Amino acid sequence: MHTFDDGPMPTGVSVSRTGRVFVNFPKWGDDVRFTVAEIKDGEVVPFPDLDWNSPRGDADPDALVSVQSIVVDPADRLWILDTGSPLFQPTEHGGPKLVCVDLTTDQVVRTIVFDQDVALPTTYLNDVRFDLRRNAAFITDSSDQGPNGLIVVDLHTGEAWRRLHDHPSTKALVPAEMLPMAEGKPFFERPKDGPRQPVKMGSDGIAIAADGSRVYYCPLVSRRWHSVSAEALFDRGLSDADVAATVVDEGDKGGASDGLETDDQGRLYMTDWEHNAVLRRLPDGTVETLAHDPRLLWPDTMSVADGYLYVTANQLHRQAKYQHDEDRRQYPYSLFRIPIDAGPINLR
Repeated sequence: MHTFDDGPMPTGVSVSRTGRVFVNFPKWGDDVRFTVAEIKDGEVVPFPDLDWNSPRGDADPDALVSVQSIVVDPADRLWILDTGSPLFQPTEHGGPKLVCVDLTTDQVVRTIVFDQDVALPTTYLNDVRFDLRRNAAFITDSSDQGPNGLIVVDLHTGEAWRRLHDHPSTKALVPAEMLPMAEGKPFFERPKDGPRQPVKMGSDGIAIAADGSRVYYCPLVSRRWHSVSAEALFDRGLSDADVAATVVDEGDKGGASDGLETDDQGRLYMTDWEHNAVLRRLPDGTVETLAHDPRLLWPDTMSVADGYLYVTANQLHRQAKYQHDEDRRQYPYSLFRIPIDAGPINLR
C-alpha cells in the first residue's frame, strides 16, 4: 500500500473510521524529524503538527518525545503512546504518557502523564488497546532492562496502575527455552566485539477479545501467548494474586510475534517475525497463515479498518545492534494491507 523510500523506520500504524492512515517512528538512532505522522496523498507529514513533534527534552509533558504506538479508539480518536525513552534510555516523569487527539479538529484534547511508580525508569511503553465500555486502556511494558507487565489506565480519572508486574507470562524466554530465528538466523544482540546477548524484550503485543472479556498479550521473544481477565485487570480491589489467577496460557502460536490485533468476527491476528508472516486464530481455536511473503521483513504492528488488516514491515532485526554493528536494513520499509472482510472491534 505504501513504501517508505527514505527516512526512519516505522513501527505503529492505525487507521481511522474515515480512512485516515497514521504511522509513527520511535527514536532508535535514525534521524527522526517527527515521531508521529499522517500519510496524506502518499506523503508522510507530521501529526498533529510539527510543534507537538518538537520536544524540549525527554521529560517534556507537552510534546511527543519518542512514540512507539498510535491507536484509533472506537470513538475515532487517535491515542499516542509516548515511551519518553529515546534509544531505550531511562525515563523521566513527563516523558511516558498517553496523548489523545480529536480527529475532527486534529487538536490534542487530553494528556495522561504516568507517575514513576507506574512508568518505571526502566519502562518501555509498547502498545495499547481500548475498551470504552469500561473507560479502560491496557498497555504493555516490554522493557529489556527491568520488570515487564501490563499497565491499566482509567480513562475517566486518568489514574493508572501496574498489573502482572514481573509475572512469568510477560517475560522473554531465555535461549535455553527458545532459539529465536529471523531470516533463518538466530536473533540475538550481536555487538561487534564480544559475545552475543539474548534479546530480553518482554510483554509487547496486546489485543482485546471482541467481546471485551479477555486481554491477550505476548512477549517479543516467545512463541507462546497468554490472556487475562479484562474485568480483573480493571478491578483495583483485587490483589495481584487474584488477577494472576485469571491468566490463561493460550498455547504455542508457531512463531514469535511483535503485534496482536482482533477483528469484529472474533478472530485474533498475530505477526510472525520468524517466518515473514501474519497468522490468524479463528474462534474455534484453529490457527492459520493469513499472509506469507518475503517482503514481510519483521511484521510489526497491525490495525483493522474497513475490511483490511494493515501491517508495517520495518526490518527491525537488520538493525546494527543485531548485526555486528552493521546496519543491514534496505529501503523501502513497507506498509501493507490485506483484505480480511471484517472491521475493528467496537467496545464502546
